[in-house]
Amino acid sequence: MGNLSTTSELILADEIAQRIPYSQNHLRRLEASGDFPKRVRVGANRIAWLRDEIDDWLKSRIAERTPK
Repeated sequence: MGNLSTTSELILADEIAQRIPYSQNHLRRLEASGDFPKRVRVGANRIAWLRDEIDDWLKSRIAERTPK
């Protein structure tokens, strides 16, 4: 499973929708292009993301707006 930490916390789609103002379709497009963390299928009808990856993605968006 690569370098996945056993302590990684999952974030569900409901929380993603609250934190990131993108539609599910747009998130899928970003994932497909490699511009958003990949989802994890945790059940037949349930998906989630790794909280650390989402936090890192958000931090990178914030860093892009900050002048260097």
